[in-house]
Amino acid sequence: MPSLFQNIPQNPSESHVKQENSLLIPRPKRREFFLLFTFMTTLGWIGGGIASLALEKILRENIPAYFVQNELLWYRITKLIATGLFALIFAADQSIPLNKYISGWSWMVATTIGWLVANTVSQSWITYISDLAASTNQISPQTSIFFAVLSTAAYIFSGLWLGLLQWLVLRRQVKKSWWWIVIPSISYFTISISIFLISLVQNFIPVIHRDVTLYLATQSLTAFILAAIPAIGFCRLRKTVNSYQ
Repeated sequence: MPSLFQNIPQNPSESHVKQENSLLIPRPKRREFFLLFTFMTTLGWIGGGIASLALEKILRENIPAYFVQNELLWYRITKLIATGLFALIFAADQSIPLNKYISGWSWMVATTIGWLVANTVSQSWITYISDLAASTNQISPQTSIFFAVLSTAAYIFSGLWLGLLQWLVLRRQVKKSWWWIVIPSISYFTISISIFLISLVQNFIPVIHRDVTLYLATQSLTAFILAAIPAIGFCRLRKTVNSYQ
């Protein structure tokens, strides 16, 4: 005879507690995490940008004798080194608030490598598209728009490489994290739309302040989007049984 208590439903409060405990970022800590992650990402964007520009300037002004006859190659190497420094600082700053929930070291390594790969792929495609456009004898407005869209698409889809490397870290510590692969591309898409919208209102900005205003606006929006969208994504993730914590 089956037990009368066999199919008693689970206590709703116990089920709710289990769901809360399975969240990577607990609900009471979400606001704190979002603000700290946004601040550290912005700090990494600014600090990494300044450091990479300074390093690139120093390296370009001090060309080794071996590269004197091939300055273009040295400039490419310089750009790669500077981008690597930026990616390392950017990823290291992000890893600080993340270290409470996942392996900060693994995140830093994956994000640094992923950023380098994504940036290299993006720049290669954009350069190829630009050369293709330059080789066209007569470019109509429609053709110009087409090449611009292609370049933007190359930038957006390059984010898949960054997402893939980050997913390799997350999949060991969170459940069903495959959708994270597209998170950087979503960020890049949002950045592209934001920059396009800013360009529509640039004529309303006084010419004397236009360049500075546009630069600050695009940089601020880019940093915020690169922080906000992943932060929201982290709040949706659920831990595995053998998670980092």
